[in-house]
Amino acid sequence: MGKQIWKPGNMLYPLPVVLVSAASAGGEQNVFTVAWTGTICSDPPMVSISVRPERYSYSMIGETGEFVINLTTEKLAYATDYCGVKSGRDVNKWEKMHLTPAPGQCVKAPVVKESPVNIECKVTEVIELGTHHMFLARVEAVHAQEAYMDKTGKFDLAKAAPIVYSHGTYYAMGRPLGRFGYSVKKN
Repeated sequence: MGKQIWKPGNMLYPLPVVLVSAASAGGEQNVFTVAWTGTICSDPPMVSISVRPERYSYSMIGETGEFVINLTTEKLAYATDYCGVKSGRDVNKWEKMHLTPAPGQCVKAPVVKESPVNIECKVTEVIELGTHHMFLARVEAVHAQEAYMDKTGKFDLAKAAPIVYSHGTYYAMGRPLGRFGYSVKKN
């Protein structure tokens, strides 16, 4: 079987799909969906999100230099989609999707209470790349729901039923295939 050659494009899928929450300096809050996010450094802990400048929350993040990445789950899939297609300019997505904004510990942007993991971030740099601008950010705090902790105190993300995004479709995560280093582990 051969392969087709396509024009250049983003084919790095699936991606984590997250809810990003932000607040303006005046206290207005919004939540929106981002699929272009990732880890960029472990020490210091840093992440990135890529956002179109015309998005409603873009100016909030630019103004305050803060946002929260909220991991999504199967239970949050409908709200995740809605928050990606509706603008905070037109509707209060918190109310419409029955999401609860809760105070962060280190940033003024709210965390999504229903999310199993919230990652509070402070922007260190903005890189204008074209259609999207990338916010590089330092992780200031991480909230993890105790309901997903195992007996040893380790967070079990599989219990939270996370979702991913690929070419316009949301997917549930599958079964574990192995832990890091399993290919070289001695029996």
